[in-house]
Amino acid sequence: MSKVLIACLWCLGAAYGAMAHATSVVFLNPGMSTETFWVSYTQFMQAAAKDLGLDLRVRYAERDANNTLAQAREVLQGSQRPDYLVLVNEQYVAPQILRMAEGSGVKLLVVNSALTPDQVQLLGARNGIHLIGSLVADDEEAGYLMLSDLLHQYGPVAPGQSLDLLAFSGFKTTPVAQLRERGMRRALAEHPEVRLRQLVFGEWSRERAFEQAMQLFKRYPQTALVWSANDQMALGAMQALQASGRLPGKDTLFSAVNSSPEILQARLDGRLSSLVAGHFTVGGWAMVLINDDAKGVDIGAYGGRDRQLALFQLIDVGQVRRLLGPTPSVNFRALSAQGKPASYLYPFSLQLLLR
Repeated sequence: MSKVLIACLWCLGAAYGAMAHATSVVFLNPGMSTETFWVSYTQFMQAAAKDLGLDLRVRYAERDANNTLAQAREVLQGSQRPDYLVLVNEQYVAPQILRMAEGSGVKLLVVNSALTPDQVQLLGARNGIHLIGSLVADDEEAGYLMLSDLLHQYGPVAPGQSLDLLAFSGFKTTPVAQLRERGMRRALAEHPEVRLRQLVFGEWSRERAFEQAMQLFKRYPQTALVWSANDQMALGAMQALQASGRLPGKDTLFSAVNSSPEILQARLDGRLSSLVAGHFTVGGWAMVLINDDAKGVDIGAYGGRDRQLALFQLIDVGQVRRLLGPTPSVNFRALSAQGKPASYLYPFSLQLLLR
């Protein structure tokens, strides 16, 4: 056998060995594989995994909690278990998945929707579950920021006058939706001049919100403000307002969460008055934590194992233009706590993409 061939085989073997020993991660994505938010979330996560050398697989549940549970069972009870499983407590599925993981040897990280206090209490101490922590954005603050900014955009209200508000929340059984609604109600309590006429559950769907808004705008023709817990419901409600002959951004002011190209464009052209975004980055930051944990870094020593990050921020027109432009690259490896001083805190922020 020639020396060249031996060298080639050695290189192939080394490459295979590196791949075989790459830390493996499965993400149970609760969203639709065609859903803008969850697709962009996954893309950012994949960029992080690639930069960090992680072997990431993503399974979409297509908004069906039963799919999530079936996928979890397959991952945790199959013959080729990953090193890590990343999950979302969408529709409160996390405790069932944690029970499945007991004794599996798979480490777990919860993102976006953490366990509720009641769930933590019910689970109790289970030594066979390797939960390395949770990583969530402050969804209550997102709901609060949206309505507060919407009122700022509207301007002062004359004494004795009131404003009619409609609100579109997500699934009733989603912690994220509940937290955003709680934030909206906190802002509402600070502004007695605003009357919440009705809150409906648009289930994150543009089509459902459109149908609901068509009826609501007839029922409440004086609606001045529309608060939406995501971008798709805001777009559906805008479409319904336009169908009634009125103009979003002029006759009625809208707010939304997320950073899909369509909602960014709506913010740019004035149809959307208030936009909050930033939490699509959570999956990418989760990859940094997993990579550090896999290398033996005590991630809890650098800000705790259960993290609520102030990722949400109001997006102005200049930031919209940056987000609509080429996606900036992030050096995820540089964010690692490995070799950093004890005072180091992971600098997870949307600002890393807006520089």
